[in-house]
Amino acid sequence: MLTDIEIAKQAKMLDIYEIAQRLGVSKDELEPYGHYKAKLAESLYTKLADKPDGKLILVTAINPTPAGEGKTTISVGLAEAMAKTGRNAILALREPSLGPVFGIKGGAAGGGYAQVVPMEDINLHFTGDMHAITAANNLLCALIDNSMQQGNPLRLDQRRILFKRCMDMNDRALRNVIVGLGGKVNGVPREDGFQITVASEIMAILCLASDLADLKARLGRILVGYDLDGNPVYAEQIGGCGAMAALLKDALKPNLVQTLENTPAIMHGGPFANIAHGCNSVRATKLALKLADYTITEAGFGSDLGAEKFFDIKCRCAGLKPDCTVIVATIRALKYNGGVPRAELEKENTDALKKGIVNLKTHIENMRKFGVPVVVAINRFHTDSEAEIEVIKNFCKEMGVEVSLAEIFAKGGEGGRELADKVCDTIEKNSGRTAFKPIYELDLPVKEKLGILAREIYRADGVIYTAQAEKALKEIEALGKTDLPVCVAKTQYSLSDDPNKLGKPEGFEITVRDLKLSSGAGFIVAYTGDIMTMPGLPKKPAAYSIDVDNEGNIYGLF
Repeated sequence: MLTDIEIAKQAKMLDIYEIAQRLGVSKDELEPYGHYKAKLAESLYTKLADKPDGKLILVTAINPTPAGEGKTTISVGLAEAMAKTGRNAILALREPSLGPVFGIKGGAAGGGYAQVVPMEDINLHFTGDMHAITAANNLLCALIDNSMQQGNPLRLDQRRILFKRCMDMNDRALRNVIVGLGGKVNGVPREDGFQITVASEIMAILCLASDLADLKARLGRILVGYDLDGNPVYAEQIGGCGAMAALLKDALKPNLVQTLENTPAIMHGGPFANIAHGCNSVRATKLALKLADYTITEAGFGSDLGAEKFFDIKCRCAGLKPDCTVIVATIRALKYNGGVPRAELEKENTDALKKGIVNLKTHIENMRKFGVPVVVAINRFHTDSEAEIEVIKNFCKEMGVEVSLAEIFAKGGEGGRELADKVCDTIEKNSGRTAFKPIYELDLPVKEKLGILAREIYRADGVIYTAQAEKALKEIEALGKTDLPVCVAKTQYSLSDDPNKLGKPEGFEITVRDLKLSSGAGFIVAYTGDIMTMPGLPKKPAAYSIDVDNEGNIYGLF
């Protein structure tokens, strides 16, 4: 059996100009990075401004398990299947982070015969967006420390600097550090720390900004800390926001690539959903809606994280109205939720499936609360028995949702024809009747917004706030910044804040241990459980398996 990278190496990629031509994009509207990837020029937004939007399809999933779900694979295969059935479709995905690539997951551009290519480029440096975000973030950090070193004109309190450095790599040793050691010439000693780039506020700002002017304005609104009198200090007071924008000028432009079957794909931005808002850029999605009749996008991890933030943060910010939600699951993962050990998932077990299917049921119910129709995609494995498949079909019939057994991993777009038809039929049946609405109103108190999420999405009995969270909330309230959406940092493995509680946990409360204002991005981050914004590497990182030969060919990348 071929690995993902071996399959990708066999792909017959088309020149990026040909992919662009299929979308009605001219050579003058491309900024090529080699033969198979390019930036899309700013002039496209003006050219397409009056063109009506196509249909927007969100792909999400049940809570991830070690058994795998394949959300990106389904997203890619659905776009390919749309093309195979004569429909004009485009993908709008996130860019992979180097952290997971060298950490646990390996490559992150789909799998099997449903991948985005050039796979090696996309998973590694791509067009340099991640590096630009890292550089802009750390420029602000350097300017903060320099301001304190050069007489501290803003009277910054070194104990209350909130903005952290970042790098796009899993490195737990950098979570908490001391900077400025080595004497007066080397700066002011203080506690600091690193986040992974995809969790940084700069990443969120890039993904939510509508254009360069909005980007600069958002950069200026970043709350960097407080002065010695307890007054807030923002990035615009530090200075250098223009220089940060200059570093991000090209990164703000979406990237055009293709799938194994030459379906156009826009990849741009990459915030994690468990520690950030989990969606690709607003600019990429809006451009995709102008370029094709159907835009397939995804949001990170399960629907309790990525999809909720897609609806409550991204769609609200950008004025987007999704037409359909696809929830991805596997029979293996549902059996895992039903208590089957990973080593026994290939054995037929309808009882465990019926027990674990409550996780899928909860995600379906949750997504319906946003007023968007749902289709279930079962990412089919060869070990799925007919009896287990019948359980899934009967369950979905009782829930009143369409279900498709997708064989996309093994067959690419051909294996997703039925899914494409059911998604399009669902959109057509609900045309004019879809009443999308975020699950909470922005003018509600922060605690009430979190209470709604806890009750309606996580199914918790309530929310507990630590003393630190209460203190942080009072500071946010004092700044008058409570009319923002909330971005919950939570484990992806459970509907609760405990990764060990599978299925549909009951009789629990969510604990908010801290709150942070991301005023530039335009949301409030609520930290729950022991979630970290700088992941660590596992005992055997994926980096150990990745290599390159003397001809420059990369191996072991998933």
